[in-house]
Amino acid sequence: MPLISNGELTEDRYLRIADDAPVPEEGAVLLPASRLLAAPERIAGRPGATGVIWPNDRDVSELAPLLNRLSLVALVFPTFKDGRAYSQARTLRERLHFRGELRATGDVLRDQFVYLHRSGFDAFEVKKPADAAAFCEALQRYDVFYQPAADGDVSALRQRLAPRASQRRTLTEIA
Repeated sequence: MPLISNGELTEDRYLRIADDAPVPEEGAVLLPASRLLAAPERIAGRPGATGVIWPNDRDVSELAPLLNRLSLVALVFPTFKDGRAYSQARTLRERLHFRGELRATGDVLRDQFVYLHRSGFDAFEVKKPADAAAFCEALQRYDVFYQPAADGDVSALRQRLAPRASQRRTLTEIA
């Protein structure tokens, strides 16, 4: 499946490992959640990058003790109507402070790109290579958002209040 990362079509460097397949010592691997949780100590000693495919019906807080050793969390959208992975993404970014790659996988549609990005996703597995151009176009369509989000963009309210906050600091520093 084509992968969009940082706004462009890229090759997936992660090797997907099945439940019963051996895990190579070298190279980037993407493990199923069940496999990761069965032997979490195995990631600690791996020299290669390790990621996990996390189902949307499991609590992402189970990953908290492992996040500093994971370079990728792939959240699954089984159908376009099931949005639980949006909440998982926000939890990973805002509460658990995960800074690695957050990938949307499964039934990811073009009209969801902006919402996915705002939720904290920075990589997307898409159905067609042409979706890369659509993704870039979707992200450039809007430059101001009213709602705070996990993507790091400053909301319109924060932008508006920023000059006042700096004026207040300046007056406080003078006094």
